[in-house]
Amino acid sequence: MRKVLLVLAVVAICSTLFAQKPAWQPSPGNVTLSIWPHGAPGTQANSAGEIDTTTAKDHLVAGKPVIRLGNVSKPTLTVYTPKGSNTGAAVVVFPGGGYHILAIDLEGTEVCDWLNSIGVTCVLLKYRVPDSGPYPKSSAALQDAQRALGIVRAHADSWHIDPHRIGVLGFSAGGHLAAALSTRFDQRLYDPIDAADQLSCRPDFAVIIYPGYLAVAEQNFAPNPDIHVTDKTPPTFLVQAEDDPVHVENAIVYFMALKNAKVPAEMHIYEKGGHGYGLRRTDLPVTAWPQLAATWLRTFEIAPSTAP
Repeated sequence: MRKVLLVLAVVAICSTLFAQKPAWQPSPGNVTLSIWPHGAPGTQANSAGEIDTTTAKDHLVAGKPVIRLGNVSKPTLTVYTPKGSNTGAAVVVFPGGGYHILAIDLEGTEVCDWLNSIGVTCVLLKYRVPDSGPYPKSSAALQDAQRALGIVRAHADSWHIDPHRIGVLGFSAGGHLAAALSTRFDQRLYDPIDAADQLSCRPDFAVIIYPGYLAVAEQNFAPNPDIHVTDKTPPTFLVQAEDDPVHVENAIVYFMALKNAKVPAEMHIYEKGGHGYGLRRTDLPVTAWPQLAATWLRTFEIAPSTAP
């Protein structure tokens, strides 16, 4: 009987440890900070915990699966510092996922690897999902983004970052979040917490890849009335494919708004590519967009001239 109880106890402990294993965690050696030291405003922590929602039925990207991180209620940022030359520039990355999940590797850690390779510090934002946007449906994700930019600027010295060369890069819903932050930086959507909230949360530049929510399909792809581009909106680089089921008009409409506001902008539209390819190379030309983005960054002296 004692042996049976012992076996059951071991099984229970192993089951508990397995259940507590995080769905995703940053690789060791990187600084990770909670966005909100006393809990995110207006929300309660999700008792279910974060989970990888990927199933066997989900499609592969370039032959590999994607970590689809869900139930994020405790947002964090993780700093990935270049191992070689450091330009001093930094990019805060917003993974996509329709504001329901975060494609945390495809549109997160893999982006940080690329940015580090061109001498740019990557700050990966794990913002709140599900149902945290698009703003103004919910202010949660935009609150996280505003707070993250302030935190990065507050740590500029210790993280070897130029506080005047901090940009954002977002995919899909994360692309919308990048545009929302690029146009809503003048007023915080939460009560200030510390000195980081006294610093500007305006990005110095933005890279927006296959965005959603920037054009209203039900209104003949009219511009999203909640995204107000002005001459203070930062310079922006856009990429989308014409056959994107999320609709290429999202990039086109935003580009035209930037053009009309006389904001420096560059857009690349491809015939084929679909949606959700991240940085994973395939035989489709659209997946070569990182080289174009690196060239564009060099025009602002953000990436070195030797960038791949």
